Amino acid sequence: MKFAVIVFPGSNCDIDMYHAIKDEIGEEVEYVWHDADNLEDYDAILLPGGFSYGDYLRCGSIARFSNVMSEVVKAAQAGKPVLGVCNGFQILLEAGLLPGALLRNDGLKFICRTVPLKVENNETLFTGSYEKGEVLQVPVAHGEGNYYCDENTLQELKENNRIVFSYDGGNPNGSTAAIAGITNAAGNVLGMMPHPERAMDDLLGSADGLKLFQSIVKHWREEHAVNA
Repeated sequence: MKFAVIVFPGSNCDIDMYHAIKDEIGEEVEYVWHDADNLEDYDAILLPGGFSYGDYLRCGSIARFSNVMSEVVKAAQAGKPVLGVCNGFQILLEAGLLPGALLRNDGLKFICRTVPLKVENNETLFTGSYEKGEVLQVPVAHGEGNYYCDENTLQELKENNRIVFSYDGGNPNGSTAAIAGITNAAGNVLGMMPHPERAMDDLLGSADGLKLFQSIVKHWREEHAVNA
């Protein structure tokens, strides 16, 4: 399986993403610059965290117009796995691939610590290797991670099981319903604020993010074995 790590000016978690794929799960991965105009050679797309374009205007609002984003949209529409973490989540929201918005954290302070993360839905291609209700230890590092959506959107997310992760035992940033990660309606696009790529090895304090990337690979192999 071949992954693309999209690199925007200001990305700073691209190396973490690359390491997670290449060294921890042993799959093929390449960096792809933001001006790329073709993602057809890749099986999954990863949008890393950071401060794309310096977070000017709004987080992700300029990156959303990068040349590569039209190709990310095409990949999502084609059913390929698309994962956006932290700033990547912000970009997916700005691009309209996911509903809602991310506001400044409650308290207006940058948060950088490990938080307990509950698996609300283990039936997605990103969470198939987890147990429903499993509590993970995953780092967060953001200033604008307060997920907001209106009541109608929240109801739709709940009714269609699109809330994949929630903060457990607290709400570090004030997110609506303690939401930490959601999918699109088709289930192949996941946006989340916590950093699973920083929780890939016990040496770093947690390996709880490992199963997320393993789940993507497992789903892809099962799907392509059927289609082969």
